[in-house]
Order: sequence, then C-alpha cells, then structure tokens
Amino acid sequence: MKGVQLVLRSTHHGESDLADELVTVAERHRTEHEVHHVALDLAAWSREHVARLADVARDHDLDLDEPHDAGTSGVLATLRKKAADALGRRPEPGLLLLRDLRELHLAASENSLHWEMLGQAAQATRDAALLDLVSSCHPETLRQMRWTNTMIKVLSPQVLTSL
Repeated sequence: MKGVQLVLRSTHHGESDLADELVTVAERHRTEHEVHHVALDLAAWSREHVARLADVARDHDLDLDEPHDAGTSGVLATLRKKAADALGRRPEPGLLLLRDLRELHLAASENSLHWEMLGQAAQATRDAALLDLVSSCHPETLRQMRWTNTMIKVLSPQVLTSL
C-alpha cells in the first residue's frame, strides 16, 4: 500500500471515529443544549468528510466504502438519553463534559495532522482532486478544534473551581 493510501485510510477512520464520538457526546450531554446541537452539526461535517474521502480514495485504488454504524439508534441511544437525563441532575457532569471535550479535541487534532500530510502529498504529486478535498475539509477540522478549545476555556474555570 502506498503512503498516500495509508494516510487516506487513517484520515477516513479518524473522521469516522470523530463523527461517532461527537454524536455520543451530543447524546451524553443532551441537557447542555449548545454542546448537544453544535456537536451534532460538527458530526455532520465529519460524515461529509468520510464520504468525500471515499470518493477520492477510488482514484487511488482504495475502497473506503465500508458501512459505519452511527451508534445513534436502538438500545444504545436510549441508554445514552437516560444517562444524560440522570447526569444532568448531578454535579459531576461538568467534569465528564471537560473530559469529553478534551477527547474530541485530541481526535480532531489527529485528523488535522492527517489532513496536513494529505495536503503536502497532494502538492508534491500535483493531485488536484486531493488538494481540493484537503482545501475544503481541513478548515472545517480546524473549526472543530477551535470549538472544543473554546468550550474547554469557557467551562474549565466554572467546573474546576466549583468542586
């Protein structure tokens, strides 16, 4: 497998995992309305990245069209909703939210590095389709990182000084 294929696969898996984590965090913190709604919007961006990566991967003889379970239906979704409702009434949800935001930020950072590597490879090989994909998706990944970082900055003082 070529290096570009390896990074395409890593980016595809990273974006898919990030989308799933964003949905999980949205469901877990359903009572935090901003977190819930923004996380779902950001998950949609990552799902779009996954689809576009699969399209470009075909040009590199790589099949990334694998079904991916969003994890939002069925018993798990019901359990997440009940847990979110229960956690919404206890003081610990702030710490859990900070931990979740930290994990999301780290996942988005890893994806950002993958996008950077793909961008450099696209420039080196003059691959216009790959460069267009990176130019379109990487800024959204950077926005995902900025959101998690901003939320951590806003919530940390309140949560950590109230314990």
